[in-house]
Amino acid sequence: MTSIIKNRSVVEDDWTVVRAAEDGTLPAADALPTGRVLVPFALWKQAREALIASRSQDALGVWLAPDDEPADLTADFDKISLIGVDFPVFRDGRGYSTARLLRERYHWQGELRAIGDVLRDHLNFMFRCGFDAFAVRADKDIHDALRAFEEFSVQYQSAFDTPQPLFRRRAALESERA
Repeated sequence: MTSIIKNRSVVEDDWTVVRAAEDGTLPAADALPTGRVLVPFALWKQAREALIASRSQDALGVWLAPDDEPADLTADFDKISLIGVDFPVFRDGRGYSTARLLRERYHWQGELRAIGDVLRDHLNFMFRCGFDAFAVRADKDIHDALRAFEEFSVQYQSAFDTPQPLFRRRAALESERA
């Protein structure tokens, strides 16, 4: 079993990420592995009813590719317990925007996991956008990656985790002291 970072701790991962075959074909809904599965949004759209009928909510998740529209999944939030956001390459930053949309505009409250080319250098930024779980790339040391959360003690900009920028937080403290 592999490990992930979830809520800033290394934990065992019991989810299987389902991906399309090399030729782009999606697996059949009845051919998925047993247990908890994280399926691509394309498969979800194609076999939604079969997936819902075959699994409980806590064993079903959907992952979004960079060009998937997160708004298209909002009606099904009550059918899944995990949303993954795929980072196909480290330099593709569209997943950050997807995370902020899911958390801030669409109010996703469940687990939001970064999958794909997830590296240590990006974890703090991903967390600030709303991710709470990270499937660090298999060839990287997950315990080293965990230390990324200790690198910054102050955040200047506003983000999902800190809605107020530093200058507003300081002004609020000063007005409380006065």
